Amino acid sequence: MSSEKAPSTSEIFEDASRDKHLQNKLRTVRILDSVQTAITLLGLLMGLTVLGVSANTLSVYDSTKPLPGSFLSLWPQEFNIRPTVALVAGSAIITVLHMVALVFAKVQFLRTTSTVQVSLSFALPFFSLVAALIAVIFFYSVNASDSVDTFLSWTCRWRAIPMWTQPNWGTLCKQSKAGIYLSILLIPVEAGALALSGWLLKERNYVERYVNARKSPALS
Repeated sequence: MSSEKAPSTSEIFEDASRDKHLQNKLRTVRILDSVQTAITLLGLLMGLTVLGVSANTLSVYDSTKPLPGSFLSLWPQEFNIRPTVALVAGSAIITVLHMVALVFAKVQFLRTTSTVQVSLSFALPFFSLVAALIAVIFFYSVNASDSVDTFLSWTCRWRAIPMWTQPNWGTLCKQSKAGIYLSILLIPVEAGALALSGWLLKERNYVERYVNARKSPALS
């Protein structure tokens, strides 16, 4: 079975023009392919948003953090930025993986190469899911501390205080919440993308086997 040559796209559509069952299967593949592309775009936009708001929070902190020897500081002495760094790292990985997935979806050579197709179809959403899970788990494990402040705890504590220059506590609090909430939402999105990849691969393999079976001399 592994030595069978995968039918070309033209062969599949030629057979589909004479086979109602194959037409229905190809319609299912096209629908699943469109849904997969939509989920990939959604994940990319969410990843970019998390990356943007989290990186901006770090940028504001870097530009307003106290210099060595300063007596007055807007930030606490004991301050943990690692949860936000985790969101930046996780969202950056997810963004890159989704860009690769979109390129993969548009390159016909990769789509028709079985080994590459199987590897990328599962690897990209799987590693995106792992990145989202690690970022969220790390964020909450560190943020649960009562002794050391994080961006979320500190900025949201002082969000009611008006600031006309950076750091604007209210804005930073909203950005911190947006980053973690979108990261949480990315988990079911990536899990759905992984499940959809398995379904789509199953349907594509069925179409290939069906077309090969129709061409088999034993069934002629």
